[in-house]
Amino acid sequence: MEILNAAEILAALGHESRLAIFRLLVQAGPDGINASAIGEQLGIPNATLSFHLSHLSRVGLIKGERESRFIHYSAAYETMDELIAFLAHNCCQGKACLPKTSACDNVAKRRNKKTEPQE
Repeated sequence: MEILNAAEILAALGHESRLAIFRLLVQAGPDGINASAIGEQLGIPNATLSFHLSHLSRVGLIKGERESRFIHYSAAYETMDELIAFLAHNCCQGKACLPKTSACDNVAKRRNKKTEPQE
């Protein structure tokens, strides 16, 4: 990830509503949630919600998939992963200094899970 990309993504997340939308979609998992449910859960009017969803989509943080009349949104986990890796790259000269981040699955663990055979 380049610094300009990271800056655009962080700027998008710098707005309270967009951050709330992104966090809701991360919590919803890969299946995501439709736009009307996002608006209802967060109390965001449709026109405003549409603007924020468009912005998050433009910077690559979320994906929208049309299902008949509705658009189903989900977090772009690969973009989130790249951003976290960019921010923590060579942190503390490679020493484990981020206990909250270390408690989460890291990139290497996720990549190893994808290549390990399923039981």
